[in-house]
Amino acid sequence: MDRTPDVRRIEFENVFYADEGNWIESLLVTSGQSFDPDAATEGLSRVELFHHERVTVGSTDRPTHRLTVVAHEPYPFLLGEILRGNAIPNRLELRQEYFDGVVTVEEWDAFRELADRIQDRFGRFELLSVNQVETTGAALGSGQLARVLRNELSPEQLTVLRTAHRLGYFEVPRGTSAEDIAAELDIAQSTLSERLRLAEKRLFDLVFTRTEEPPADAAGE
Repeated sequence: MDRTPDVRRIEFENVFYADEGNWIESLLVTSGQSFDPDAATEGLSRVELFHHERVTVGSTDRPTHRLTVVAHEPYPFLLGEILRGNAIPNRLELRQEYFDGVVTVEEWDAFRELADRIQDRFGRFELLSVNQVETTGAALGSGQLARVLRNELSPEQLTVLRTAHRLGYFEVPRGTSAEDIAAELDIAQSTLSERLRLAEKRLFDLVFTRTEEPPADAAGE
């Protein structure tokens, strides 16, 4: 990250191994205002930028970009070591001087072997916490639902839902009123109510409505 000083954090959203050390990576880059994806990757000989877009994630005010790249990662590569240790990567973030991650393993001994492997390969490993869980948790790439929702909802719908969530409208008890949200967005309360209902309906349609299969007698038409 020394070549991109305006980058605050890089989250590995989704990663696929291609071949010969090449990885297809979807990255969420949290940066300062001056970050330019094209300029940042232009001087990196091991990285080819396929696509980038400005996105909004959570309630953060920092600019966030989604980059899709093909990267020739040096050996050893941390994610590769995690996968070789038969661990499920749940979260992996690159900060200024270190990686921060969460993994799931089946047995404690497997985790100790993974920790030793990382220590041997990279010279440093720090365990922050351990939890015993019943499920594997969400693996890298399972954030696709969030991306679908962001793509399917209109900017107005996203804005009203995000603002209502940030101000505590969906909390129990509610942390704000519809009047406060309308004032925050500088719109009439009736307009807010309409936008909020439409946004909620669209959101629930995406979550609960399945595409209907064609009737059996229409399959050959």
